[in-house]
Amino acid sequence: MNAKTVLPAVAMTAVSMVLTLAVVMMWLGTAVPWPVALIVGLGIDGGWLATLAYERRLAAQGDRNRAVTVVGWSFGLIATGVLVAHALTVDHSAAAWLAVAWLPVAAKALWLVHSLWEQTALTPNALDAIRGIQQEARDEAAVARARLRAEAATEETRLTAVTEAGARVARVQAKTAQTLSSAWSTLETARKGEETGRALTSVTARVTPGVTARWELPVWGPSEPVPALEQGPALTDAELDVLVDEIRNSRVPALSYREMASRFRAAGHSASEVRLRAAWKRVVA
Repeated sequence: MNAKTVLPAVAMTAVSMVLTLAVVMMWLGTAVPWPVALIVGLGIDGGWLATLAYERRLAAQGDRNRAVTVVGWSFGLIATGVLVAHALTVDHSAAAWLAVAWLPVAAKALWLVHSLWEQTALTPNALDAIRGIQQEARDEAAVARARLRAEAATEETRLTAVTEAGARVARVQAKTAQTLSSAWSTLETARKGEETGRALTSVTARVTPGVTARWELPVWGPSEPVPALEQGPALTDAELDVLVDEIRNSRVPALSYREMASRFRAAGHSASEVRLRAAWKRVVA
């Protein structure tokens, strides 16, 4: 890369010096002796070359001198001025001379570009380290993108599976609810039917003579949990019979077992389901 910036600057500088010397020889050669014109041309080129060499030496040391830079640009502008003046005074080929009059300034600009490159140039080891860091960053970014895509695909698959499972559960629940509703309707019809009541009474009359059984189905609907009650002293069978009879006959017609049991427990009494049902049977009998 060093040769790519320094070789154009060297070539353009050499061409500019040759053109400057040739123009001075042609321009002043007719007015003064040619040795004088040669000295003037070499003076311009020599001053330019000397300041350029000094600037390069300072640049190699990492230094910079503003005065030397100003002198170097002055010699470049002088060379450009000589070329422009010669182009304006010749009778022929003025455009051609004006076309090359910018070469000294262009050569100085190329040396400026080369100096800027030197100030920012890095060693091969540093460049390799930078390339390694950049490659590592690209690898990490690619891995992160792949991970995000995989997670997105997994989440999409999970959501699809959950949605399908939810739909299947909803269909099963709807079908079950429909089946239960149909069965409950059938049971309710059987409960309310007169023939069914007489048939059930004829069956139970042999077991509990003199007692008219009441057949009731559970209530279809939401149920409310009964709050937990503190356990009191256990009731005797006689006390339990008295409470059951009072609750059962607290309304007319007499309460069903379910209603009695609900009121019994809501009143704060406690008894096992087996004892409570046995007391109900004794009271009803």
